[in-house]
Amino acid sequence: MEKLIVILGPTASGKTDLSIKLAKKFNGEIVSADSRQVYKGMDIGTGKITKKEMQGIPHYLLDVSSPKKKFTVAQYKKLALEAINKIHKKSLPSHQNSEGISGSDGKIPFLVGGTGFYIQAVVDDITIPEIKPDWKLRKILEKRSAKELFSKLKKLDPRRAKTIEKNNPRRLIRALEIVLKTKKPVPLFKKKSPKFDVLILGIKKPKEELKKRIKERLEKRLKKGMIAEVKKLKKSGLSWRRLEEFGLEYRFIAQYLQQKLTREQMIEKLQKEIEHFAKRQMTWFSAHGGSASGGKRDKRIHWIKNTKEAEKLVRNFLK
Repeated sequence: MEKLIVILGPTASGKTDLSIKLAKKFNGEIVSADSRQVYKGMDIGTGKITKKEMQGIPHYLLDVSSPKKKFTVAQYKKLALEAINKIHKKSLPSHQNSEGISGSDGKIPFLVGGTGFYIQAVVDDITIPEIKPDWKLRKILEKRSAKELFSKLKKLDPRRAKTIEKNNPRRLIRALEIVLKTKKPVPLFKKKSPKFDVLILGIKKPKEELKKRIKERLEKRLKKGMIAEVKKLKKSGLSWRRLEEFGLEYRFIAQYLQQKLTREQMIEKLQKEIEHFAKRQMTWFSAHGGSASGGKRDKRIHWIKNTKEAEKLVRNFLK
């Protein structure tokens, strides 16, 4: 079975830096698992890696869709599997294998990101239920606020409400659409036999350190021109509503540009909401870390403390 290494963790935890270090050391190429980095023109607000930061390591699943179009988990899974298979087919002269790992003379795919559902779809080869959009129902639901939508979902499907981004109308509407159309909770998606031999590395930071990292990153992104990026996206034809659907940076900057928030309020809300988002990501990883056989949490995620620990795990996995 072909090997796949996954690096996951909450936002601002350092996944990008670790993935570059490991990919360079173990002949890897990187497949992004980020639900917003798939969109063109959404660079600063999503923390998309630059060409310089890539350090020559090929990256896949960045800039594959227009932000004007909806991009689904099913689309992501198809493209991610194509990218992983493409990486596996690349061969490498054995003398280049600096780690001396026997039988590993091919490129190694690294699936890296914080979108748990994207990762789960690939790792567990999940079958995504085919429930067609109900445009009439969506039009009705679109008139409601995110707070109202979340409250409705909480009543109809409390399990899904626990892991969903409660301020994201797009995801709330899709979840409600599934529940209302099927008259059942959002299904626990069917898993097939795994396609890959997988090593999952998780980055977990102490609460205060993560809080500090989020603050520093936010300041850096604002200096880099994140507000100008949102203005440019608006000018390109995206509605305020669509921008707000992308959540976090795009939502609050859009509200600031519409003069619904002051700059100080925007920064304050962003810091708070990104912290909440990181917490929800950890909730997802804890509950969906892998196949929950027998109703027990899976133990596949190796929560690492440093690069050295990660390197040791990867080396042993590739032997």
